[in-house]
Amino acid sequence: MNKMKILTIVLLSLLSCKLSAQQQDKELIKQTIEIYFDGWMTGDTSKIGKVMHSTCNLKTIKENEVVVIDRKSYLSRFKLRPKLENSFGRLISINVTGRTASAKCEIEIPERIFTDYFNMMKLNDEWYIVDKISTNILKIK
Repeated sequence: MNKMKILTIVLLSLLSCKLSAQQQDKELIKQTIEIYFDGWMTGDTSKIGKVMHSTCNLKTIKENEVVVIDRKSYLSRFKLRPKLENSFGRLISINVTGRTASAKCEIEIPERIFTDYFNMMKLNDEWYIVDKISTNILKIK
């Protein structure tokens, strides 16, 4: 086998390993976001808190001002309840670069659609939401 073929095989193997690792990370991110969705839909702060890093803040816009809500205040807004009917979470996209990622998600409930952009980091082989920006729109009936 000539050197060019060997080099091609090695490069393809490395690329395959990188793609495989990135696919594994995307799957772990999906699982993390599914836990968030489940916690959000049921008001289970233990689930939401599990996937939100302790430094995580939520940012949104209210009356043309950026409002920052810390993790503790954000979690205090939830109350345990049965899963919301006619509601679901949807993962729109994931971008991964090394141990950082961003994910765009939507949570749809009968009267609103929430759009969340999560910045995420991989720590000790687990993905955490480290920052969240959010907006929502009232659905027209």
